[in-house]
Amino acid sequence: MTTMVDVARRAGVSVATVSHVLNETRPVRPSTRAAVLGAMDELGYTHNTLARSLVTSRTRSIGLAVSAISNPYFTEILQGVEAGALEAGYSLLIADPHDDPRHECKVVRLLHERRVDGMIVAPSAEPAEMVEYLGRRKVPTVFLDRLVGDGHDQVCAENTGPMRQLVEHLAGLGHTRIGLVAGLPGLSTTTERVEGYREGLRARGLPFVPALLAGGNSEAAGAQDATRQLLAAAEPPTAIITANNAMTIGALRALRELGREVPRDTALACFDDFSWAELFTPRLTAIAQPSKDLGAAAVRLLLERLEEPDRPPRTVRLPCAFVHRTSCGCAEPAPPTRPAAPQAAQERNRTP
Repeated sequence: MTTMVDVARRAGVSVATVSHVLNETRPVRPSTRAAVLGAMDELGYTHNTLARSLVTSRTRSIGLAVSAISNPYFTEILQGVEAGALEAGYSLLIADPHDDPRHECKVVRLLHERRVDGMIVAPSAEPAEMVEYLGRRKVPTVFLDRLVGDGHDQVCAENTGPMRQLVEHLAGLGHTRIGLVAGLPGLSTTTERVEGYREGLRARGLPFVPALLAGGNSEAAGAQDATRQLLAAAEPPTAIITANNAMTIGALRALRELGREVPRDTALACFDDFSWAELFTPRLTAIAQPSKDLGAAAVRLLLERLEEPDRPPRTVRLPCAFVHRTSCGCAEPAPPTRPAAPQAAQERNRTP
């Protein structure tokens, strides 16, 4: 088995220098570092990360608690976190809290017991116990997608402005009764998107009608029921906005069950774009969140916290994009016209 002594002999340096290269405990000249790494490659040396963690008190690992299985939106965020962590030389320990406050506390505690250097957590609608646990133990943490209040490092997308944009777009198409299928109560994303909905109505001079706001609990089944509820009203909406991608699926199921065609009978727009939105007929008008960028930003913020434990907490917000398709009732854009062939080419292509 190759040892650090073997690497030191091959590189022509001391064992202490090899240790500094591996553990990053002291600056080493680039040429010396290159020699050590080259020797490691030649000899097939594998560093003992457990031993390294005992020396540095760092495990080079990050705990990630997101509902990646129960919420497809977080799958793309996971990709951004993973890419950012690997680029920085960190591994990930992943747990799914299932948006359940009790399970959330359990998985966060288990990740902490694995001695991760820090955590990235997408909090549930009732995160107080989990936040208190991490704060009491001074675990470096970044809260992702959903805010938990001032005094914490947090990364999320803009919510209010983009939702207002959807409402104003539908109102501009002549809709005066616009319904919203809102997310799980208690989530900051739900609160902000409802506020954006109300702002959009005010901006267009439309009244807020409580009967046009239904809760879908951020899940497909809940949104299916909420959509049925909206369309069963004495004066149903002519357009519906769903506040996340899972609820879009539920709304589409309800519309199909009720025999309502989109957008002829009911226009539809959604917060959260997803990879198969282009495949629906009509194609879904949506707000696209920068999912992978959110994950990468959370890793950067956590690494900054690890390097500067005493710096003030930061909240980072990333912009969303309005993806204009046809489920809102707008016409399909005309395909680009092909330029006419030059006269000479036309002459050559004529049948004699």
